[in-house]
Amino acid sequence: MSQKMEFVERAMKPGARISALCREYGISRETGYKWLNRFKRDGAEGLEEKSRRPHASPLAAAEEIVAAILALRERYPRRGPKKLFVLLRDKLGASTPSVATIARVLKRFGMVRRRSRFGRALSIVERRPDMRAAAPNELWTVDFKGWWRSKDGQRCEPLTVRDAFSRFVLAIKVLASPSMTEVRSTFEALFKKYGVPQAIQVDNGVPFINVQTRGGLTRLSAWWVALGIRVVRSRPGCPQDNGAHERMHRDMSADLQAFPAGSRFAEQRACDRWRVEFNRVRPHEALRGKTPSDLYRSSERRPVKTKFIYPPDWIVRTVTDHGAVSVSGAPVQAGLALVRQRVALQSLGGSSYRLWFRDLDLGTVELPPTNAVIDAVVLSHLDRPLKRSTKNGRTKKAA
Repeated sequence: MSQKMEFVERAMKPGARISALCREYGISRETGYKWLNRFKRDGAEGLEEKSRRPHASPLAAAEEIVAAILALRERYPRRGPKKLFVLLRDKLGASTPSVATIARVLKRFGMVRRRSRFGRALSIVERRPDMRAAAPNELWTVDFKGWWRSKDGQRCEPLTVRDAFSRFVLAIKVLASPSMTEVRSTFEALFKKYGVPQAIQVDNGVPFINVQTRGGLTRLSAWWVALGIRVVRSRPGCPQDNGAHERMHRDMSADLQAFPAGSRFAEQRACDRWRVEFNRVRPHEALRGKTPSDLYRSSERRPVKTKFIYPPDWIVRTVTDHGAVSVSGAPVQAGLALVRQRVALQSLGGSSYRLWFRDLDLGTVELPPTNAVIDAVVLSHLDRPLKRSTKNGRTKKAA
């Protein structure tokens, strides 16, 4: 207080330099002029410290509002202030506190987990245009959530399917293993209930992709293509290509995997309840506070296998049970994934052909020589005059 009075007395003298005095006393010019104005208005009392308590406190909300915020947080411990605001708005209406107020209430009662100071670096990889969706059923994303065991030791492999546009989770099927048969039966039920999407995005794992076959096709993905579905493959080692799906899996880890049920059947029931809440209760910030069920609509496309029309000058064949087709008596391997599917060969000149499955390019093939070609080559060699060597190493024609 004595230093403030000394500063004011010196600053009010004629010709005093306020900037120099502020530097001498180690204060800013704003603070110096504030002291001067308070002294001129209120005298020495104006230099005393004032209370910094705000005139209006957002935390001074009604007890029932604070109780509602805390109750929702306990029910949904992983929901942030924005999602709690949407849930509160449906109950409280015009008296709903702001998002900032909800955040301060949560922080005041110690219900906010402090994040690490150094977060992960943001990805700078640009997503490809064909991986975005502008309407429901333009793109479904499919993946297996990392497995865990129920309390009785059973292995649980959740197969998750979601709509990329609306974030609507179409299915969470708890399987014992990622077998082709159970996955296909799951999709048969989905196609019957929700229709057929335009494209399905998968990673490079089984049973969706086989990196050792033509086009990476398996019998499952070949069946999708036969139904007119485009298969979109994520880049190897790039989970950010399907980042929203991975984010959903992280929620499942916190809400389901962290609290294993007694059996695989009980895990399925827990996943069904979680899916209903995710689709119909939880608001999504990316959807502007709406739920996935508000945006999703079933597809009008039905799971009907249509006959694909190839160009008339292409050779069309049906793949045998051994995964091959025959062209002019020569076998061409198409792969076991395409058994009983119609493929076509486009001539590239000579014995080179390009193999197509509908509009999917499966690469080039070289036809092996037929029996007639082999016979002609053998006869041409037999018609040549034979040569035999003599003792001195020279050769002469046979008689």
